[in-house]
Amino acid sequence: MARRPAGAREQQQGHPGAGGGVNDSALRRKLAEAEAALQAANAALEVERNRFRALFDAVPDPVSILDWEGTVLDLNKAGIAAYNRPRGEIVGKNIDILNPDLPRDHLAPVWEVLNRGGTYVVEVTNMRADGTRFPVEVHSAGFDDGGETRIVAVARDLSKRHEAEVRYRELMEVIDKGILVRKADGRVAYANPAAMRILRIPKGASLVEELALDHWRIFDEHGKELDDQELPSFRALRTGTISPSTVLGFLNLATRRLIWLSITSVPQFAPGQDHPQQVLSLFSDVTAFKRDITLFDRVQDLAHVGGWEWDANSEHVYLTGEAQRMLGLARTSASISELQACLRETERKRFHDALTRAVEHGEGFEMDLQGIRADGHTLWIRIIGESEAADPTGTRLTGTFQDITETKQAEETLRVQARTDPLTMLLNRDAVLEELEARLSDPSHSDVAVLYIDLDRFKVVNDVLGHAAGDQVIASAARRIQRAVATEGLIARFGGDEFLVVCLTGDDPERPQRLAAAILEAFGDAFRMAGEEFTITASIGIARAPEHGDRPQLLIQNADVAMYDSKRRARNGWQDFSQALADQQQQRLQMETHLRRAVDNREFKLVYQPQVELLTGRIVGAEALIRWRNDTLGEMRPDHFIGHAENTGDIVRIGGWVLREACQQMRRWRDEGLPIERVAVNVSYRQFLAEDLAETVAEALASAGLPGDALELEFTERVLIEDAPDTLTTFAGLRMLGVLLSIDDFGEGYSALNYLRRLPIHGLKLSQQFLEGVPHNTSDVAICQAVAGIAQSLGLGLVAEGIESDAQRQFLIRLGVKIGQGFLFAPGLTPEELALRIARHAPTRAHA
Repeated sequence: MARRPAGAREQQQGHPGAGGGVNDSALRRKLAEAEAALQAANAALEVERNRFRALFDAVPDPVSILDWEGTVLDLNKAGIAAYNRPRGEIVGKNIDILNPDLPRDHLAPVWEVLNRGGTYVVEVTNMRADGTRFPVEVHSAGFDDGGETRIVAVARDLSKRHEAEVRYRELMEVIDKGILVRKADGRVAYANPAAMRILRIPKGASLVEELALDHWRIFDEHGKELDDQELPSFRALRTGTISPSTVLGFLNLATRRLIWLSITSVPQFAPGQDHPQQVLSLFSDVTAFKRDITLFDRVQDLAHVGGWEWDANSEHVYLTGEAQRMLGLARTSASISELQACLRETERKRFHDALTRAVEHGEGFEMDLQGIRADGHTLWIRIIGESEAADPTGTRLTGTFQDITETKQAEETLRVQARTDPLTMLLNRDAVLEELEARLSDPSHSDVAVLYIDLDRFKVVNDVLGHAAGDQVIASAARRIQRAVATEGLIARFGGDEFLVVCLTGDDPERPQRLAAAILEAFGDAFRMAGEEFTITASIGIARAPEHGDRPQLLIQNADVAMYDSKRRARNGWQDFSQALADQQQQRLQMETHLRRAVDNREFKLVYQPQVELLTGRIVGAEALIRWRNDTLGEMRPDHFIGHAENTGDIVRIGGWVLREACQQMRRWRDEGLPIERVAVNVSYRQFLAEDLAETVAEALASAGLPGDALELEFTERVLIEDAPDTLTTFAGLRMLGVLLSIDDFGEGYSALNYLRRLPIHGLKLSQQFLEGVPHNTSDVAICQAVAGIAQSLGLGLVAEGIESDAQRQFLIRLGVKIGQGFLFAPGLTPEELALRIARHAPTRAHA
């Protein structure tokens, strides 16, 4: 390898160009200049640092510099003095050394505000080195420190302000002037003890309620009634200026006391605001001064408050003009005897005793007394009296009269209304319970009987014709009961279509049965409503005291048990309570208790009654029928427990279980290849109202993996007459699922044919009740023909149920009915039995 010349190597190591010595000199000069500039910058930085420290330490409040995690990076002299700690004990430590009560995540809201460019303000308690605490208001702001985000926090000591606030509150509490603070919206925020005393607000009472402006009437010195905006406090709020001393009269509408106050109102502003945030009213009671001037008498008249003054030594009574007018006296001066003569005889002694106590013991009094006007009409007056404070002998009394006749009449009206059912004007539930309690507590009247009356078929009328017609039926039924009972018992509307009659039995043991018979006879004539006639009867239960109960609720409960038994046996009758009925009631309660747990205990099962083609006998569907077996009660028939489940609401859970179980069984049949087109499930009216039925059905179908047309839902006619948006929405939702909808036992109720046209109904079920007399009973034949005609005209399917004879089957075939079910074909079968029945009986015309 050839060597490079030595000069070339030196040239590479040096700087390009000629004259290496010159270049070194220039470099040293530049380095010197840079060093001088750096020293100047450091000196300027030191000046700025000293200036910052001087400013930092000059701030009279503690100032801290924190990093993102809350570590104290710096602290000024005021902070070191305030916390009474050396700087080294604070800097480098977390802020919680100064604020030990702060929560762990206390910086999160601070950073949230600072990141938005805001300033975070909070009141906290700081701690000194000796453990003592002091309140501070901390203002925090963010700043950039060489690319790092820091917090500067200024803490202002609030100790002196808190001490001033305490002294201010103490002054408010002990001053003998009333002080009231209202917010800008008029709400009362504070009243000191003097205000409570002057305004006579009971201890513990609500200031908002007691000082509500609609509880007072307010007058100026000339007797003019003022509205809210004319009051000094509202004027100060509105104008933002002081409302100087004003004398106003305040009449408390509840106590009827009139007091006169001298009021000054001062608006109070929040920092930086130009509208008052609240108003402070300072007032004193000047009622005593107003008594001595004539304007007082005039305003008393305007407020319908009469004044009086009595000198016990002279027996002389002075009356203001309003008091004179109120009592109907001819002059303003009278004797105490003349004043007492205005009262009813039974009230005079009460008034005399109150006057005596007031004179002898200095006791004030307030009482409501009944009087008689000069025209003979009854008068109620409220009399307030107290010793004259300026009279050292204590023999002068002063006070007011207030005519409270209208108030008393209104109270009596309210008392009657509180005890009266507004529809029938009979006693209501509370009133009859009170009356029955009084009779049972009085040994001379404790031999009583209770008749519990319930109207039969009332709900049908109410559902078909509406609540207005239902109210007319209730009112008419009440009048019939009143005519039947007359003066032999108390009558009450106990609720809904239920009535109570309470009668004495001591003088006439047969009275309860006789009154029951009279009431049933009164219901013999039909009720006429909306151009229609309805037969409404009554079921009555009778219970007697003391053998059937010595307490109102127990006696009524036993009468209800007897009524229920009467309704169950045969409506339009009466039934005495007995121990056997009590046992039945206990059994019903036991049944309801077990019924409530039956779903959870898996005590239900389903059987399926085949639905067949009447011509061929081919099974095309099945209706799910519920069965219940309980270890305690044994096997329970549906007609024994379904009604109870309806009443208690348990039918909703039971119905949901039936729906899910039937869908799952239909899935199993399809998996087995059985030719069953659909399964029918009954839906309770309570179930229809109590849940989102369309959603429940959709979930049951989806869980079983079935299409909608594999399920048929059977409703009673009651669903049809519920013309509510929810009803229409539910039917529409079921229709969208593809579920078949039919009306069970069609024709048994008040069929609303219009709804068959409006609602998406697929079919009707002809009730077994109408098939019983077919084909020989002409009425049953006519009804079956009518129902079949309706179905054909509307294009609806028709299934006949309860077919028990071949004659019935042949009649239905001739009528055009294609599908039926009943004991002629099969009772309710287990799923396995139904599968065997299908396998053994291929479609034939064996019954044709």
